[in-house]
Amino acid sequence: MKKVLFVLALFFTLQGTAQKLIGGNNIIKGNLTSFALKNYHLSFERSLNHFMSVSASYRYMPKGSLPLQTIAKKYIDNPAINFDLFQMGNNALTFESRFYLGLQKMSGFYIAPYLRFADFDLGVPIAYTYTPEGSFIAPTPITKTADLNGVIKSSSYGAYIGLQKQLLTKLVLDIWFIGGHYGSSNGALNFVSPEKLPTQAVVALQKTLDDIKLNPFDLTSKVDQNGATADMKGPWAGFRGLGISLGLRF
Repeated sequence: MKKVLFVLALFFTLQGTAQKLIGGNNIIKGNLTSFALKNYHLSFERSLNHFMSVSASYRYMPKGSLPLQTIAKKYIDNPAINFDLFQMGNNALTFESRFYLGLQKMSGFYIAPYLRFADFDLGVPIAYTYTPEGSFIAPTPITKTADLNGVIKSSSYGAYIGLQKQLLTKLVLDIWFIGGHYGSSNGALNFVSPEKLPTQAVVALQKTLDDIKLNPFDLTSKVDQNGATADMKGPWAGFRGLGISLGLRF
C-alpha cells in the first residue's frame, strides 16, 4: 500500500513539474514564412483543455507590387493588364479551433478548422486604345491607361493539419503542413478620369473591360465619360501550404 501511495505521489509530482516546464495556457506566434511574401502574420492561441484550443490571427500585407506575377499572368492572360504596375495589399482575420492528437496541452499533431475574413486592396492598370474623331488627315490611335482601384472582400471556411512542439521552456515551434479554404467574394474597382472621356474612349474602355475574363468570377463593368466601375463577385478559394511559426508561451 505504501508503494502504491509513493508511486501515486511521484506521478502527481512529476505531472505538476511537467506542466510548469511546458508553460501556461497562452501562446503568441509570428509566422516566419509569410515574410517571403511581404506578409506580417501574428496569432494568439489559448488552451481550453489538453486536447483543444482556440486562436485568432491577423495578417497584413502593405499595398505593393503583385507577388507571384507569373502565375497571375497565366491565370488571367490578358494583354490589357499591366502586371508590372499591378498593386495589391491585403489583410485577413482568422478564427480557428485546434484539436490535438497528442497527450500534452497545445502540443503534437493537430487538425484545425477555421473561418477567415479577408480584404484585398487592388490597383489594376488597364490599357485601352481608341481613335479620335476623323478629320482630313487620318487620326492616330491613342493608348491610355485606366487605373482601377478598390477592395475585394472574401469570407471562407477551411481546415488544415499541422504539428506544434515545445522547443524550450517558453519557445514553441508551429508547422503547417497542408490545408485550404473555400467561400465567396465581392467588391468593386473604380476609375475616375481626370478629364471627360470622349465617346470613342468610352466605347474602347468598355470593350476592353468586357474582354477580361475571370472565370469563375462574375465581372460586370460600366463606363461613362467620368470613368468606369467594375463589380466582381464569385467563389473564393485558397491553399494553405507549408508555414513555420515561432511562439512564446506564457
